[in-house]
Amino acid sequence: MQTDLALLGGEKTRVAAYPAWPPHDERDLEALAEVIQSGNWGGFPYPGEQTRRFLDAFIALQGGQYAVAVMNGTLTMEVALRAADIGWGDEVIVPAYTFQATASAPMMAGAVPVLVDIDPDTFCIDSAAIEAAITPRTRAIIPVHVASQMADMDAISAIAARHDLIVIEDAAHAHGAVWNGRGAGTLGDFGSFSMQSTKILTAGEGGALLCRTQEQAWRAASIIDCGRPHDPAGQLYTQGGNYRMTELQAALLNVGLERFPAQFAMREEQAAYMDEALSEVPGVRVLPRDERHQRRAIYCYTFAIEPEAFGAKNQHVARALTAEGIPCWPGYEPMYRYELFRPTESRLPVPSAFPERFDYSRLHLPVAERISGETGMWLGEAVFRAGQRGVEDVVASLRKVQSALARDPALAERIAAL
Repeated sequence: MQTDLALLGGEKTRVAAYPAWPPHDERDLEALAEVIQSGNWGGFPYPGEQTRRFLDAFIALQGGQYAVAVMNGTLTMEVALRAADIGWGDEVIVPAYTFQATASAPMMAGAVPVLVDIDPDTFCIDSAAIEAAITPRTRAIIPVHVASQMADMDAISAIAARHDLIVIEDAAHAHGAVWNGRGAGTLGDFGSFSMQSTKILTAGEGGALLCRTQEQAWRAASIIDCGRPHDPAGQLYTQGGNYRMTELQAALLNVGLERFPAQFAMREEQAAYMDEALSEVPGVRVLPRDERHQRRAIYCYTFAIEPEAFGAKNQHVARALTAEGIPCWPGYEPMYRYELFRPTESRLPVPSAFPERFDYSRLHLPVAERISGETGMWLGEAVFRAGQRGVEDVVASLRKVQSALARDPALAERIAAL
């Protein structure tokens, strides 16, 4: 049977490319030229003029009082753990559905990541699973705000208070997001942000760590600045390293912050339009919007399909949509199956000292597995910078793929074989 799917030789639904990321103009060149001419390109002495300016502006965007600029958004989590005196053998609860950095960072601090399941309505960590995983060795929770969703920070904060646990928000996807009147990253003890190339505020690489208290910020600043003290008395030394953000990165971020409000508003507006449009497609489940999640940061947009309605799983639908010109992805693998997470090959002492915590042969987290392997779908943020037509092309492509699969059930096998 013939098919009009672009993946199998048909015409693409969307021929025009979605807007490229990151945008840039003469302001970026001028900012970099200013730093180059200053002669102070790196991160020492910390913080430099551009870095201080960035930290002040980032606090104004997200809220909070104290921030530290870091080389990247993986080190921010390691630094937070170390600043909270979490280390050897301590257990840190993390969701199984996230980028590998969330689980790797605790190991770099000497701690043990404990993987738990996620909420099917948000793709974020399940608060009930957190409670069930707590042991006498548990010291921290790292909830991840995934794509365009936020974890239930009210429930997580209540659990942390009952058990005296540190909360480190992995807010790598959540620049500008707001929960109950407070910015993402300010609801826990620490908030970790990434400014890597794909993030909605980027300098190619970079990270920012929000800290609840001044002492936490002093300790974090010392850790990223080779152990130098940053308290007024000059007495708070740590065993640190050079994890500083450079002045060149900070300069790019300062320009990015000028563009950020308009970009954020455009994404949020079109994401609301996407909610409405996708809700009319049979077999598509729009993730419910929690009323406490007042502003959504659209790093990516997540939704779910019902494989029975499409006659195919998410990997096959995503492959077909990509060929139609739609930037999409079926999402993360569960951490214990993730090809980038290889703790026993790391030669770090943590996996060998606590082998029972790294034996994933019997670990089965059903929600993460179903979202990863069958239902979860991610759309790139560029869709939402292309106006309503960008959204409409996604919906048209979904309908086209669903219709083709319905006409020819064998198509799923053909797609899988490619």
